[in-house]
Amino acid sequence: EEALSDRRRAGVLGMDEQHRKILQSNRSSLVRDLDPSLLYNGLLSKGIFTQDMIDEIQSAGTRRDQARQLVKDLETRGSRAFPVFLECLLETGQNGVADFLQDGLPIQTPQPIPVQPVPIPVTSNPRKEIDKPDRGDGPPSRIISPYTPGKDLPPTQTTPVDETDPRPGGRPRSDSLQTYRMDTTPCGHCLIINNVDFSQDSKLNNRRGSDIDCDRLEKRFKSFSFDVVVKKNLTAKKIRHQLSALSKEDHSKYDCCVVIILSHGTEASHSRFPGAVHGVDGPIVTIQNITNYLNGQNCPSLQGKPKLFFIQACGGDEKDTGFEVSPDEFAPSSGGADDQMDAMPMSSSSDSLSTSDEPDARASLPTPSDILVCYSTFPGYVSWRDTEAGSWYVETLDSILHQYAATEDLVTMLMMVTDRVSQISAKGIYKQMPGSFNFLRKRLFFQLPSLCHLPAVTS
Repeated sequence: EEALSDRRRAGVLGMDEQHRKILQSNRSSLVRDLDPSLLYNGLLSKGIFTQDMIDEIQSAGTRRDQARQLVKDLETRGSRAFPVFLECLLETGQNGVADFLQDGLPIQTPQPIPVQPVPIPVTSNPRKEIDKPDRGDGPPSRIISPYTPGKDLPPTQTTPVDETDPRPGGRPRSDSLQTYRMDTTPCGHCLIINNVDFSQDSKLNNRRGSDIDCDRLEKRFKSFSFDVVVKKNLTAKKIRHQLSALSKEDHSKYDCCVVIILSHGTEASHSRFPGAVHGVDGPIVTIQNITNYLNGQNCPSLQGKPKLFFIQACGGDEKDTGFEVSPDEFAPSSGGADDQMDAMPMSSSSDSLSTSDEPDARASLPTPSDILVCYSTFPGYVSWRDTEAGSWYVETLDSILHQYAATEDLVTMLMMVTDRVSQISAKGIYKQMPGSFNFLRKRLFFQLPSLCHLPAVTS
């Protein structure tokens, strides 16, 4: 209903009649050649479509059906719709489609908004570093303390004070040119979507061990003063509903927002952030759409505030066997005996792994400010999960946050996670490489009420 009312409001303005005739006369060619998935982000960011309208177009079905619905809806979006549509076609490399639409028409592109650069003073403020893994379904066999469900996590450790360390005493807590403000209580909302039990029709295996990941992250982000909400076993439609509801919250009194998704994943067409996650019914929600719900346009109360996304899911079906390095440089650790992947099952003649292993999410070139998307695996590759110890990525992430959040910023800690996970092997053969797309403008330190000044833990 909301999408329909949006169309009616825009329809009052009306599209230029010449542009409307061009779309109608070329409808069959557009349905045949147009790739609508590449246009969604541009049409959303330029204000032609709303997120609800894009969701409705995507639900139309096949690529051709989505193209047909997109063209139909475009005619109701006012005088700017056609020139912006042409601009998006050129930006996404669909020049052939743009050519037959222009056919003698001058390209009418919207005037760009002038951007005034702001000089940011750079200060020298070095910090520290570390290592760890993610797994499939199997008993834990790494050098990690055993995890007990329901058991409270120990307080975040602090490192001893080094008298020779040039860093100023105590880290900044207020917003500045270098550091995000992270001192409200609660600090912000944290939504965790934990998909474990998949429908038989989805042809996806249940994700044993994911509850361990969920429990770890729920406790960790509560310790960072986030208001944590956990939703389990959501369909694709319900995932979108939860994100839409989160975007409609008033975040003006908070400093940050976190979304964590634990599910099966796959590759997907994208213009900024790669990959997609599955609902328990099988259909996917793209990472691009997930981030769009909380961008500055769709969630104004989060403008200028950090929006963090953590994706534990596969990015493809490739299994990385790594390459040889000097034994003095790395001391590789082994994953569990029954490591699995988080992805749509795909055939492979070279693997003898458990059938419950699946892959995560992928990567591209995003542009939104104040957004950080963290992937458990490199584009196109599987992500490993142990049924008894949880995923390599989440276990390692939680361990690093526990050890270093009192002294290190988030981006530094994510580099530590990448280093540690990269040294783990599944079945003694397969590797995993996490990564992130970082569009934060400042350093981010998590809030640790009363823990920052505790003495360092000694063994």
